[in-house]
Amino acid sequence: MDLTVVAYIVYLVLSISLTVWVARTLSKNGRVFLADVLHGNERLADAVNHLLVVGFYLVNLGFVALYLQDDTTLTDARGVFEALSRKLGVVLLVLGVMHLGNVYALNKFRRRGIMDREQTPPVAPQGWVAPTPGI
Repeated sequence: MDLTVVAYIVYLVLSISLTVWVARTLSKNGRVFLADVLHGNERLADAVNHLLVVGFYLVNLGFVALYLQDDTTLTDARGVFEALSRKLGVVLLVLGVMHLGNVYALNKFRRRGIMDREQTPPVAPQGWVAPTPGI
């Protein structure tokens, strides 16, 4: 069997496994964070969590598939390991960037929600005014 095909198989198995592991870890541990961001709405937190996981899979597996092709000819085990380390390193960096991007966006939503909950009116209410008839 051609060493390039072996490298492709190992790359796909490792990349897909890493993507699934990261997605499951983020989903399991991110659910609590989402529930806090969404003010305890568990159903909405589960729905958003599922949508984030689907998007994570689509982006990362699409990248893994597009990054599969390699123009170098692999002739020995050293070349296979070097190609795999280069490809897997890039995949890990993309997974990390995706994770940090999600955390950054969710933290922005969370901070906005905290600010909305903690804001007090600039002037305390002083009474009630009846509406004017005919307006």
